[in-house]
Amino acid sequence: MSGRGYDPRVRRDDALSTRSWDAVGEHTRHSTEEVDAEVALDCGWGRVIFGQTFADQARALELLRDERTGQRDIAIYLRDPHVLVAQAPDEAFIDPSLTYRLWLWHHRHRREPIRGVVVRKMRTEADAEATNALYATNGMVGADPAVLWANQRTRTFTYLVAEDAESGRVVGTVTGIDHVEAFGDPEGGTSLWCLAVDPQASPPGVGEALVRTLIERYQARGRSYLDLSVLHDNVAAIRLYEKLGFERVPVFVVKRKNPINEPLFTPSPPEEELNPYARLIADEARRRGISVRVLDGDWGEMALSHGGRQIVTRESLSELTHAVAMSRCDDKRATRRVLGEAGLSLPDGRLATGDEADAAFLARHGEIVVKPARGEQGRGVTVGVADEPALRSAIAEAERHCPDVLLEEVAQGQDLRVIVIDHHVVAAAVRRPARVRGDGTRTIADLIAVQSRRRARATDGESTIPVDDHTRDTVAAAGWGLDDVLPQGVELEVRRTANLHTGGTIHDVTDRLHPALARACVAASHALDIRLVGMDLLVPDVAGPDYVVVEANERPGLANHEPQPTAERFVDMLFPQTRARTGR
Repeated sequence: MSGRGYDPRVRRDDALSTRSWDAVGEHTRHSTEEVDAEVALDCGWGRVIFGQTFADQARALELLRDERTGQRDIAIYLRDPHVLVAQAPDEAFIDPSLTYRLWLWHHRHRREPIRGVVVRKMRTEADAEATNALYATNGMVGADPAVLWANQRTRTFTYLVAEDAESGRVVGTVTGIDHVEAFGDPEGGTSLWCLAVDPQASPPGVGEALVRTLIERYQARGRSYLDLSVLHDNVAAIRLYEKLGFERVPVFVVKRKNPINEPLFTPSPPEEELNPYARLIADEARRRGISVRVLDGDWGEMALSHGGRQIVTRESLSELTHAVAMSRCDDKRATRRVLGEAGLSLPDGRLATGDEADAAFLARHGEIVVKPARGEQGRGVTVGVADEPALRSAIAEAERHCPDVLLEEVAQGQDLRVIVIDHHVVAAAVRRPARVRGDGTRTIADLIAVQSRRRARATDGESTIPVDDHTRDTVAAAGWGLDDVLPQGVELEVRRTANLHTGGTIHDVTDRLHPALARACVAASHALDIRLVGMDLLVPDVAGPDYVVVEANERPGLANHEPQPTAERFVDMLFPQTRARTGR
């Protein structure tokens, strides 16, 4: 669509206005003859319905009723949104979001560019696919990459992506819509949609870089303002927008009542107290009409009921995991025994005995892992023990968590977590230890603190980087101290283990998983006789057949594997009769 040549010198009250918070005046009664009528733009994830282009607001409601399954339409700039919702309270609702506006002539460019981030236009269909992958990672409604790719070739849409300057990986995206190009908006407006950043992206400031670049693009076109809608509880995003000078304006958004939007128009459920791992399951259960009763929010324990059947769960652990299977995973000695008998590949290992046999095992392998026989979340685990004093210290640390301690050879490779549900592989992801990237000005300790805060925000406080002896030793082994300044662009691993609770990151590789690895994990689930398990492997390459099994986790965090359908498959297993309701 082409615009009508917006002139920024034209008075705002000489045009059809979206400024519904002004006193009612002549400008609110202009007809839609000044703009293209009834404009609804397909964004791939749904349509943006521009209410100011509708002479009859009821027509906007008709469009909402025609919303495609699995998509989310958004109606904004309606003249009287509350009246429209009152006419169809069972079908539509006012979204609990806030609208912010930036007057573009007020914006000042940042003096220094944001380091480590390159923002550019979407250039290839691979960029469109990466954009959709970021939507999924952030729990947003997916978009057809073909629609994104078609839209980006028009002046109406501006799709920007952010690259990690070091790796070239796409780690962020934002969409802009030019209202002048879309419908000849006499106000010269623009809007921002779908800001999404990889929560595990290394460079800080990705979101800010994307928004600033979009602002500057529309400033160059001579546009008047940039609007955006953000959920009222998205504190981090609101903080960013207000930092950049956006101000609240009373513009409301109307959406259709559908399964995707249900959390936005239903009363806040008690499971809001749950951690992200339990909440993911509770939300999926509720979407299927399964009753959720929180038994202990801190513990993540819930009672799920449907059709006279009740199952108690604690996050991904359920009553369908019997006690023997749980004990086989809980005690790493039992895990090794069962999997070894099943013919699966394991690292060489032994139970620590506190005598010269421990030292002999170390001498044979040169470098070993010391870990408590029972434990979780990486507590008490020491990787890379290479001499006898370190061995004694590591054993003492492990004994603080469990009196029985395992010694294992260090197996090289990527840390792979595979989720098996009902003896089928549902998700696979590589876990990487916490790392920081130098900027040439801050100390390693400061970089760790910044990265730890970012990980905490991305995981609702579940992941932080502790500054303990393990962190100090890892940094020292790389030849650095916490007070040293890391040069610009240099990356440094600050933990040896890839545990998510100590700042590790996780990267989906489900589509690349070698069939031999999948078969090994399914075989392990059968050997352990467990219907849901997280198998931890070390592999030279996820696309190759070689592996060693390190551990089995009877309560893996399903929320770590989005966009893979882990919660859906878990609820399928618990209540198979509800599959038809979701079309799965």
